[in-house]
Amino acid sequence: MSPAPDAKQRQAAEELELRKRMREVEDGILARAPEHDLQPSLERIRAVMDLLGEPQRALPVIHITGTNGKTSTARIIESILRESGLKTGRFTSPHLQDVRERITIGGELITREAFLDAWADIAPFVDAVDTRSASQDGPRMTYFEVLVALAYTAFADAPVDVAIVEVGMGGSWDATNVVEAEVAVIAPIGVDHQHFLGDSVQDIAHEKAGIIHPDAIAVSAPQDPDVAAILADRAEEVGARLAVAGIDFGVLERDVAVGGQMVSFRGLAGDHRDLLLHLHGAHQADNAALAVAAVEAFLGGGEQPLAEEVLAAGLAAATSPGRLEIVRRSPTVIVDAAHNPHGAAVLAEALKDSFTFGRLVGVVSIFSDKDVVGILEALEPALDEVVITRSTSPRAMRPSRLGEIAAEVFGDHRVTIVDELPDALDHAAQLADEGGVSGGVVATGSIVTVGEVRLLLGVTEVEVPVKQPEVQPLELPDQD
Repeated sequence: MSPAPDAKQRQAAEELELRKRMREVEDGILARAPEHDLQPSLERIRAVMDLLGEPQRALPVIHITGTNGKTSTARIIESILRESGLKTGRFTSPHLQDVRERITIGGELITREAFLDAWADIAPFVDAVDTRSASQDGPRMTYFEVLVALAYTAFADAPVDVAIVEVGMGGSWDATNVVEAEVAVIAPIGVDHQHFLGDSVQDIAHEKAGIIHPDAIAVSAPQDPDVAAILADRAEEVGARLAVAGIDFGVLERDVAVGGQMVSFRGLAGDHRDLLLHLHGAHQADNAALAVAAVEAFLGGGEQPLAEEVLAAGLAAATSPGRLEIVRRSPTVIVDAAHNPHGAAVLAEALKDSFTFGRLVGVVSIFSDKDVVGILEALEPALDEVVITRSTSPRAMRPSRLGEIAAEVFGDHRVTIVDELPDALDHAAQLADEGGVSGGVVATGSIVTVGEVRLLLGVTEVEVPVKQPEVQPLELPDQD
């Protein structure tokens, strides 16, 4: 029986008020120092967590660091653990379109009510720490620090059986590192965020190794030899066990399949054959191997193999929006959040591995503080043409300047500059269709670029199960 008209009106009014309150709280958090403008210290987040009674200590945690692949790995871990019957909490960053994407409980976005309840719990203590910091001429808590406190509080309130937590940046002083995780996961480490983490991969590795705590099990992707040595030294120093891909676990075989790939793994406790993964690229198979090892380490200390039906269901259900994600057909439009040279190189290789386009056109907007030349050089072999544009982020490089750099990398004849992203997307689709070839478009360069393209093409959901109908062919809107 449907609600009476007056009940519907009340429900609508309550929903409107809830959204209004959510926007006010989100705007207040956004007004703080942004996550790309860090204040490297655990002092403020520790102070808030202490005042809250250390809710993060009530949670078993799988903690994930690295330069690329963290979010995909976190999502695969969560999917397998949910199939194992556990209630999960997941904290990842940044978000594509909705801040609540960063905090999921039981595989779903945190509700607005739960978000606001957690904010009400932490707000007085955030104010107290801000006041104390100001009295010492220090900064307020940052945007990221507040969200970390909110996430740990929400997970404890739920409560969840396990939290899968992705670092924001680094490791040792990352705000998430107020836990001592039972399992530490180290995705591939490369060079990024040099102004905070250091100019060398060794400096960055030292920082990221800080999430390995005493008596933990650490599982690592293949690493540069210098990085591998740093991780091994850290594990020995704190008495942690270290398992490394390619030695203790890894991908045995993989074959491209319709909608993804078939993969066989060697886990920490046994082999797993012919499993379907609805994610594209060899790097996603590697991320899945890392995830499987992390779950085996968490559930059985690496001594007990996962049940095949649980693993098969968990991998088949795993999604990673914004990572080699097909968001439209005719022409095919792919989005990928590559924002550093390593990520761009992985994207270029995956495009060749998993797709067969007659022509591939890039839509590219990159932040000014990134290694723009390195990103473009990594993308160049995979793209026939590139349309340079900009997202709405104030950090995005001006198209005219980005276009000049792109022309040096691609050559003038392969570069078009279109200032507005909707126009750039439409122009790229036209270029992809020229000559009657089977063309495609890939939009990349930053997470903001990906999020905005998804919205422009009407993709608003980020937690869609993979067992959904294939994206239907739709024409891009005309630009008059």
